Amino acid sequence: MAARFETGGIPKTTNKDLQNERSKATFTPEMLTYLLDGGKHKTERRRYLEKLIEKDPTGIFSNDTNELKHRTDRYVSALAKHVRLIELCRSMEFAAKQGNAGVEGGELILDEDWFTLLHALADDMPTSLHWIMFVPNIMSLCDEEQQKQWLPLCRNWQIMGCYAQTELGHGSNVRALETTATFVKGNDGGSWKINSPTLTSIKFWPGTLGRTANYAMLIARLIDGEGKDHGVHNFLVPLRSRKDHTLLPGVTTGDIGPKIGYNNIDNGFAKFDNVIIPRRNMAMKFASVDENGIYTKKNMSAAASKVAYITMMQVRAYIIMEAGKSLAKGLTIAIRYSAVRRQGFKNEKKSKVETQILDYTQQQHRLFPLVAASYCFFFTGKKIMTDLTAIENRLMAGDDSLRKNQVADIHASTSALKSFTSTITGDGLEDARKSCGGHGFLQASGLPELVTTYLQSATVEGDNQMLPMQVVKVLLNLVSAVQSGNEKDIAEWNDCDATYLVPLLQSMMNQETDKCVIDSEEGMMNFDVLLAAYKHRAARLLFQVSLKIYGQVQEGVPMEIAWNSALVQMGRVSRAHSLVILLVNFYNGIKEETGKGVLGDNEAKILTDLAVLFGLYWIEKESGEFLEDGYMSADQCQWVRAGVLNMLQIVRPNIVALVDANDFSDFRLKSTLGRKDGNVYPAIMEASKKDPLNVSEPGPGYDKHLKRLYVDGVGVFTGTASRL
Repeated sequence: MAARFETGGIPKTTNKDLQNERSKATFTPEMLTYLLDGGKHKTERRRYLEKLIEKDPTGIFSNDTNELKHRTDRYVSALAKHVRLIELCRSMEFAAKQGNAGVEGGELILDEDWFTLLHALADDMPTSLHWIMFVPNIMSLCDEEQQKQWLPLCRNWQIMGCYAQTELGHGSNVRALETTATFVKGNDGGSWKINSPTLTSIKFWPGTLGRTANYAMLIARLIDGEGKDHGVHNFLVPLRSRKDHTLLPGVTTGDIGPKIGYNNIDNGFAKFDNVIIPRRNMAMKFASVDENGIYTKKNMSAAASKVAYITMMQVRAYIIMEAGKSLAKGLTIAIRYSAVRRQGFKNEKKSKVETQILDYTQQQHRLFPLVAASYCFFFTGKKIMTDLTAIENRLMAGDDSLRKNQVADIHASTSALKSFTSTITGDGLEDARKSCGGHGFLQASGLPELVTTYLQSATVEGDNQMLPMQVVKVLLNLVSAVQSGNEKDIAEWNDCDATYLVPLLQSMMNQETDKCVIDSEEGMMNFDVLLAAYKHRAARLLFQVSLKIYGQVQEGVPMEIAWNSALVQMGRVSRAHSLVILLVNFYNGIKEETGKGVLGDNEAKILTDLAVLFGLYWIEKESGEFLEDGYMSADQCQWVRAGVLNMLQIVRPNIVALVDANDFSDFRLKSTLGRKDGNVYPAIMEASKKDPLNVSEPGPGYDKHLKRLYVDGVGVFTGTASRL
């Protein structure tokens, strides 16, 4: 017997509170939508593709009951979505006219619509590492002949690959990887014997490896024909038969088990026991091994040798871009719900109408700076991706005029920003969930899965606690250049993200003091004043790290000990440098888009308000670092705090329109709380009806367990009995 469960359905009209919030907006949300998408035509194209997925007649793309499915069913469902997506793309001739190097055309993952379609699915694909890491590595690290052999197989989905680097006992320290690829001489031109010599050398964590991939781009130690170890190199290793997907001899793979999130993805393990692959399965664009096992580094230009380096940074840039989008999703849910949810009375004697929780200052302080961050991350992600593409194009063209420091600088920027943005997004999504109270704990809110799925970003492509070391390592070279006083060395840092540090470091080395001279609350809300404070903070923290490390070394302390003692402060330097880059790109991005006519005056005004709020908020949050050297006074910090509260009120009328501008469909949000129509409570009840626990009466477990209590009386107290 089915449970009686009537809720009345979801109304067709929009919640009045949300209607009222939208009517307050002082700008046109769609103008910001066009900005975020890259133009009106791209918005129209995105909406078309989203409808294509949402209205697909097969129903395969439905996410309605995702949270109720067993993990295995989620994985199988996601595979079905991938196959249907490919089928749909081929039937509509997506990428049919594509002409990429080594590809005859039809390479979907290089089509500009590909990532739009993936976002439209609103579900994670177990196949994702194929286009995120596997194919890019073939294109970056394999020579022309190898690309002609393998890329068509990738294009036609006959090869599905993963990127197998991380091992059970080794992650960020790539140089310590233990998997070996040993050259074996033979009449066939030679081969490689792949082995996992220890327990800790077993590949562990690579996405798509567990059950999906039939090939791996494997990172292993290259042992040449003379037994010499040349360090880690890339090898294309078949894992499973292309005919029936059975494991190949010597290969053992499987899924690593349920994770805190991201469970559509089959993160896997792989053990290799004397697996033989052809000699030419080594990626040979930059190094090669001949038939006799002799290792040779190819005589490539200095520029071309940096291409692989750029590929790694592009993944970090992608994480920066996605941080803003993921944060915006969570905030769209939290802000809309905060407009609909009412709790507490302003004056119970005069009115029984409860207060919107969006009107409580602590809710605004919790969420509005995060909305500012989501837009800030967008502008910086766009700028970083543009800069990296320009550098890659120069490298691929063999342009050796690109300065070493330019590449090092963007490496420092991507490392710092990846760490900062993914940390703020992970924490921010959880805060957005908490801001929704008890209903934020429901899977149907969409927030728990959004939070747990995102958490992996703090670890992948460089652990967020380790990346600051890479940042400081680069910036210390800038400190050395400034200390040398050599104008040529200093000029090598021109037009870099870190250029702003040069005059500030020079002043500090000359023991010149600098202070914020603002004498009013209004003055502290000036963007240029805020940016100057951030730049000073970053330069001072960097200079202090330099003094700490090299001061100890001069006293005879080994470098590794001095370095270790400064790690915590390096994290502060990295965060401070990130905030300067973010603020600069936010403000410059607004000016640039306004100048091009993409933004009108009203849109530019609200985004500038967000930039000021962002700047004030992070000074308030980390005021100690602005106070400790006397750059700012206690009064100025009080004005910053007051300025934050002032900016919350300025932003308040536009806050719903700001999250609406992201233009997330209900299909993509998958949230009862974040519905565009605001009909939260009917949606929660409708979602509750779908739970299998509610399918029958009197409910599962009654006959076997509860009946024994309620009817059979096994819980009845019958008095005490002596055991003696």
